[in-house]
Amino acid sequence: MATILIIDDERAIRSTLREILEYEDYKVFDADNGFDGLDILKKEKIDLALCDIKMEKMDGLEVLTMAQTIKSEVPFIMISGHGTVETAVEATRKGAYDFLSKPLDLNRILITVRNALERGSLVEETKVLKKKVSSSKTKEILGGSETISKIKETIERVAPTDARVLVTGENGSGKELVARWLHEKSQRSNLPLIEVNCAAIPSELIESELFGHEKGSFTSAVKQRIGKFEQASGGTLFLDEIGDMSLSAQAKVLRALQEHKITRVGGEKEIEVNVRVIAATNKDLLKEIDQGNFRMDLYHRLSVILIHVPSLSQRIDDIPTIATSFCEEICGEYNMPAKKITTEAMDALQSLPWTGNIRELRNMVERLIILSDKSITDKDVLAYANPSIIQPRNGTSAEVHTNGEVKSESAALTFEKFDSFQDYKDHAEKEFINYKLDKNNWNVSKTADDIGIQRSHLYSKIEKFGLKRD
Repeated sequence: MATILIIDDERAIRSTLREILEYEDYKVFDADNGFDGLDILKKEKIDLALCDIKMEKMDGLEVLTMAQTIKSEVPFIMISGHGTVETAVEATRKGAYDFLSKPLDLNRILITVRNALERGSLVEETKVLKKKVSSSKTKEILGGSETISKIKETIERVAPTDARVLVTGENGSGKELVARWLHEKSQRSNLPLIEVNCAAIPSELIESELFGHEKGSFTSAVKQRIGKFEQASGGTLFLDEIGDMSLSAQAKVLRALQEHKITRVGGEKEIEVNVRVIAATNKDLLKEIDQGNFRMDLYHRLSVILIHVPSLSQRIDDIPTIATSFCEEICGEYNMPAKKITTEAMDALQSLPWTGNIRELRNMVERLIILSDKSITDKDVLAYANPSIIQPRNGTSAEVHTNGEVKSESAALTFEKFDSFQDYKDHAEKEFINYKLDKNNWNVSKTADDIGIQRSHLYSKIEKFGLKRD
């Protein structure tokens, strides 16, 4: 329900406008002078103002000028019984949305009010979109590992084209950031990036969300809705977690990609859309296809370019860069003095498995900033590590979770057996490397690639810890 403010020193005008607008289900405030009107504007959420020009205590144009400094986004419709072209031009120049002459015409009032409210809504949506775009500009894809460097190179090559891209990777690995940079570096960057989390929308609503619906097309469709494909027209549509989309919605997305046309739910008219689609998933879509959960033809439409974002455990050399960036960012957000992560603390962070990837690392850094003293030490890392990484048992021992699996009791870490954090870190690193080697059937090249280190570095670790194949 929109809220409208009426400012007019004639009681009859205020009463007539209130009656008309309340009949149309608008919420109405009114004031008989400019000072009271501006006071209401400051205190209440106002979507539109109707203001008389000729008033005794404060001229309507003065009210308009003052309102621009209070809430410039609120559209003003100016009213005058002595309307002239000069007055209308002056009102428009000062920022008025429109100008109405007395005696007021009912139809003209309602049409102008509706148009002004729609304009205000579009302005607000534009601000939100601009904020999203600007926020994407501030976040870089951090890291200099070989895998990340290749992803950045791929983005540079692919972004200027309209090729569809499928981004894969674990939850929290940074798939959304890749999608944002593909849009940011594209020729569509001055138009919106519209994001849809397919896993967060109930299956019965996903088609309405994507393609929109016509008024009355189903019980709760009380008005027409513009879908995400139309909203993104000219720009980019990011379909996150597309592996969770229902098969019926997949069929309609496929048609939209093939024909560049959509039809709203309950509608008959075909609407042309010019959209670049980027999709992302944490699922193995080829397995989903085998199980009948995902359409093969849609997979091929989406995966013109495939970008796989590695897990954080596969690029541990990037952790110092990422953690330092998070530390600076979070200290700034909290208006706290900058904190340094010591070398020992960074080594400790690199020794942890990070099943929650980048998202978990950011949470960890935030926790360390809040709870540690002037600098973040290795003892802080051990003390404040997420329970999903190290879970104490009866206050004396812990289990290490590696790649989502829990080590057996015999391999669990008992804090009392370590004299220093370095001893603890070496033990954890040895267990982690041994696990990865076993998992890869002692293929050293593949294991080195998996954990994000040079093969020569891995050979040194194997020799250091005396690891042998069983």
